Amino acid sequence: MMDVSQAAKAIRNGGVIAYPTEAVWGLGCDPWNRQAVYRILEIKQRPVEKGVILIGSSEKQFTPLLAPLSPEERAQLKSTWPGPYTWLIPDPEGWAPEWVRGQFDTVAVRISAHPRVKALCEATGHPIVSTSANLAGKDPLLTFSGVEEEFGALLDGIVSGDTGEQKTPTTIQDLRSGELVRAG
Repeated sequence: MMDVSQAAKAIRNGGVIAYPTEAVWGLGCDPWNRQAVYRILEIKQRPVEKGVILIGSSEKQFTPLLAPLSPEERAQLKSTWPGPYTWLIPDPEGWAPEWVRGQFDTVAVRISAHPRVKALCEATGHPIVSTSANLAGKDPLLTFSGVEEEFGALLDGIVSGDTGEQKTPTTIQDLRSGELVRAG
């Protein structure tokens, strides 16, 4: 078990950690560290083409991605953030690397209200990868002990804490089309 500052240091050093989110346990790393992201994908047995979510503590952490958006699009984001709502945001300039975007021209982005996640992103200094702690196709893990049993030996640490009150994984919606990709 590790605290937020230890977890942030592990992420900055290329590590992969598990941490509690609004609804489930997540696996995280530095999204700009190709090796770390591929390590998460290998742990989860998830293809890179599917992409991963980035989670942050504030809009400031996503400034390059959010700057080109219209006032209406920004208002739509603000109506759901911070909270358990993930938006697919256009990334025409390639702000996020292809191993984060997958086969898409968008980035899946969430600004969390979970205190542990916010503290972790602040301590890291940037958004982190947030993908559910589970093998691809399996149910997400909901407890520290479940994460420790399934992935403990494969991780650089597990952040102490509890998941939030959300009972389902976050909603995912496409900002451009309005399409609901996953209901939360």
